[in-house]
Amino acid sequence: MKYNTEREQLIIPEYGRHVQKMVAFATKVKDSEEKKKCVDAIISYMGQLNPHLRDIPEYKHKLWDHLFIMSKFELEVDSPFEKPSAEKLNEKPDQIEYPKSEFTFSYYGKHIETMIKTASKMEDGDEKLILTGMILNHMKKCYLTWSKSSVDNKTIFKHLDKLSEGKLQAHADFDIIDDIKATRKISSKKNKRNQQNNKNKKKRL
Repeated sequence: MKYNTEREQLIIPEYGRHVQKMVAFATKVKDSEEKKKCVDAIISYMGQLNPHLRDIPEYKHKLWDHLFIMSKFELEVDSPFEKPSAEKLNEKPDQIEYPKSEFTFSYYGKHIETMIKTASKMEDGDEKLILTGMILNHMKKCYLTWSKSSVDNKTIFKHLDKLSEGKLQAHADFDIIDDIKATRKISSKKNKRNQQNNKNKKKRL
C-alpha cells in the first residue's frame, strides 16, 4: 500500500487522482481517434463534478485548460479552444497599485470630501444650501464619533471652508448643534426606556 506522500503530486487536486491518471493515460495514446474519444470522455467526467455548469461555453473552456495543465502541456489533441501555454500560466500578474487617498481631515472620510466637491460645482440656490446643511450635519456627527467630545460649530464651518476652498457657505440662520443635541436626547430617552423595561421584566420574573 502506497501513501499519498509517495505518489505523484496532484496538479489540480479538485479533480482527484483518478482523473489525473486518466489524463496521463490519454497523453500516451498514439492513435489520434482513440485519443480524441478518451479526451472527450475525460472532459465529460470532469464536467459531471459541476453538472449545472458543464454546458456553459466559458466553463467548457476552463475544463479544457485544466486538462492541458494536468497533462503538463504534453497532450496533443484538437481542442475547440486555444491551447494554453506553460509560459502564460507561469507569468506573474501585473502589480496592482493600491489606491492612495490623502485626507485633509481623516475623521470625515473620503465620501464627505467627494460630496463637498460635488456641492461646490452646483449653481447657487436652495438646493445647494440644503446639500451644504446636510454635509455640515454629517461632518459634525463624524467629528463627534471620532473625538467623543463636544465641538464648536465654528470649527466645523472652518473645516468646510477649507475643504471647499471657500466655495460652500451655509445660510445665516443655519445651526447644526440643535440637530445633534436632539439626536442625543432621543438616543438617551430610548436607552432610559430600555433600561426601565428590562427592570420591569426582571421584577415580573
